[in-house]
Amino acid sequence: MSFESLGLRAELLRAVSEKGYNTPSPIQLQAIPLILEGRDIMGGAQTGTGKTAGFTLPLLQRLMASSKPEKGRRPLRALMLTPTRELAAQVHESVQSYGKHLPLRSTVVFGGVSINPQKQKLIKGVDILVATPGRLLDHVSQRSVDLSKIDILVLDEADRMLDMGFIRDIRKVLALIPRQRQTLLFSATFSSDIKKLANDLLRSPALVEVAKENVAVDSVTQVIHPVDKKRKRELLSALIGGNNWQQVLVFTRTKHGANRLAEQLNTDGISSAAIHGNKSQGARTRALADFKASKVRVLVATDIAARGIDIDQLPHVVNYELPNVAEDYVHSIGRTGRAGNEGEAMSLVCVDELKLLKDIERLIKRDIPSVTFEGYEPDPSIKPEPINNGRGGRGGNGQRKHASHNRRGGQPSARGGNNNRSKANTGQRHQRGR
Repeated sequence: MSFESLGLRAELLRAVSEKGYNTPSPIQLQAIPLILEGRDIMGGAQTGTGKTAGFTLPLLQRLMASSKPEKGRRPLRALMLTPTRELAAQVHESVQSYGKHLPLRSTVVFGGVSINPQKQKLIKGVDILVATPGRLLDHVSQRSVDLSKIDILVLDEADRMLDMGFIRDIRKVLALIPRQRQTLLFSATFSSDIKKLANDLLRSPALVEVAKENVAVDSVTQVIHPVDKKRKRELLSALIGGNNWQQVLVFTRTKHGANRLAEQLNTDGISSAAIHGNKSQGARTRALADFKASKVRVLVATDIAARGIDIDQLPHVVNYELPNVAEDYVHSIGRTGRAGNEGEAMSLVCVDELKLLKDIERLIKRDIPSVTFEGYEPDPSIKPEPINNGRGGRGGNGQRKHASHNRRGGQPSARGGNNNRSKANTGQRHQRGR
């Protein structure tokens, strides 16, 4: 099927064509017609499936269909809530891109930057607002936004918003918007809390799912590399330098760990930058832009960025440390292998993380192949120690309810089972099942 068959207006089809998209993804095929009908949606889709276009395109069309000439300030009619600044910026980019040929105005608000320029744009009037919950409530308290005429509400990455403690803020927002509205809730997982939230928010929703819950993207090749904790950075530098990788996204559990690793990689001659909740929004934006433009080879991130970084054809993701919550593994590796492209996700696993690894494999219902590199074999005498998550709780990103207010080495050889040996080059590994 084509986008034309979905009943989208000419301006939207033109914008889609200009982005080089010809065939709708499964989530778009299912969601777009239902949203155009005015149905509430409970959407389940892994990252990289095209869900942002799946709700943005029909949202734009419905706003145009109900558009009326207004005197004075433009009423805000569509609100899109996201958990992180990066995801908010990404969603707003999609709104601007798909709506470029339409006379609709949009803006994005999040913390970490001055509120005054945001206020000026809101006061002039916009049709669509993309926001993080905390900063949105800042604008509500300063009377720079009126939510009383919202026709469409989108909750993107709802599970992450609950996980980060935004439920109270979300309920405050819900109390300010009309009960009669169209609500689109998208979540990568459907926990009991998400289902309860959906029951409170949605009216006879259509369920749209394109992938089994918590199943890693098939286009991502997964592998683990057992290594002692103190030698992880050495192995990572050897892999990046030895294979001449030019764009690698690396995840750590803590903000301090992200800073330290980026500094160490720079010392090793591998240009790197860190991105996490303690960085200013300007620093985060620059780091992400430099990474996308290949000005730095490695971007080290805490799990705050796991769902907010969207990079076309990102080839490599490395879990320098396994996440404390198994679901976060699925989201982090989902940064690669997007839109049908192939990608590789590897995890450096020390003895402290073996239980976390078991939890991940239980969640994704598969064993992840293991490759041990010669010279980096784990010391069997080392006993596991409790994992220090750093300050700030889950993942050490320190972002909770008000997160939006502030948020070369040589080339080792690999040794698998039965003394199989190969180079670290990813196309030449001999893997053994675990």
